[in-house]
Amino acid sequence: MDESVTQQLVKQTEAVVRERMSGQAAGHGMDHVLRVLASARAIQSEVGGDLQIVELSALLHDVGDAKFHDGVERSAEFAREILSSIGAGDDLIEHVAHIVDNISFRKGDSAKPLSLEGQVVQDADRLDALGAIGIVRTIEYGAAFDQPFYRPDAVDAKTGVGHFHEKLFKLKSLMNTDAGRRMAGDREAFMRTFLDQFMRENGR
Repeated sequence: MDESVTQQLVKQTEAVVRERMSGQAAGHGMDHVLRVLASARAIQSEVGGDLQIVELSALLHDVGDAKFHDGVERSAEFAREILSSIGAGDDLIEHVAHIVDNISFRKGDSAKPLSLEGQVVQDADRLDALGAIGIVRTIEYGAAFDQPFYRPDAVDAKTGVGHFHEKLFKLKSLMNTDAGRRMAGDREAFMRTFLDQFMRENGR
């Protein structure tokens, strides 16, 4: 496909996603999508893969996030609809739809194997849960869904600090690419420094 046509497809997709996601927040709005896109491009530059597939999948990976659609994940459905409406080919549409349907953390063992492009986008998505952004997203999510960041008496209660240990500090080991693991390691180290300081200030 001609490079100008390729870029036009990416630009058109971004415009539609911006419109669709304009009301989403809690760390899963358009700002998140654009960070994932930037990280995906950085990883792809090191590991290879089809850049257009990477870009489109990054843009569309949360367009039907279950949190905003009554618990039903609709990103693959919406990806097909959007790409079809702007004239993308069937093979490209199905490749992107497969990626966005299988990269989420909640899919777990039920996820189907990903192409290299899918692995790149999955790493980029997981990176956005780490580092300074990851800390802010955890706090924003807690504020949106009435979950405290920290409770010294918490045993079974869900908290942001608990989320660090239950999920976020496991992400580095789940990365697909060496580039993703390296970036995750840097971000996790920052989070651990923050958490150590936070607990010291709380007398823990």
